[in-house]
Amino acid sequence: MKITLVVACALVDADNRVLVAQRPEGKALAGLWEFPGGKMEPGERPEQTLIRELDEELGITVKEECLAPLTFASFGYPEFHLLMPLWVCRRWEGQVIAREHTALKWLRAGKLRDMPMPPADEPLIPPLIDLLGA
Repeated sequence: MKITLVVACALVDADNRVLVAQRPEGKALAGLWEFPGGKMEPGERPEQTLIRELDEELGITVKEECLAPLTFASFGYPEFHLLMPLWVCRRWEGQVIAREHTALKWLRAGKLRDMPMPPADEPLIPPLIDLLGA
């Protein structure tokens, strides 16, 4: 089975809330909420992918030293197996805007369980609750 590596980031604001983004129509799992990020390109390190994806998706600039690895998800979809490390970022430059997503929401970590998310994202929630509280 093909293994796909996708990196994700939990952006945490000054109020200790986490950003989730709604997948747009026309994409797989449209309408579900996810952590921003994306697929690694050949030759990229995971941190470089996150920096690129956060700029493309949200219009923000993140420095590598502001990314802290937290956990990962390993999930088997019918067509492929997804491996998704999650980083936490509390510092960035610019205003967060939805460039590629339908909507954005800032939520307390405990409220993430109330959001319809892709099954691969769900295992990332408990470590965020442990880190940030409910």
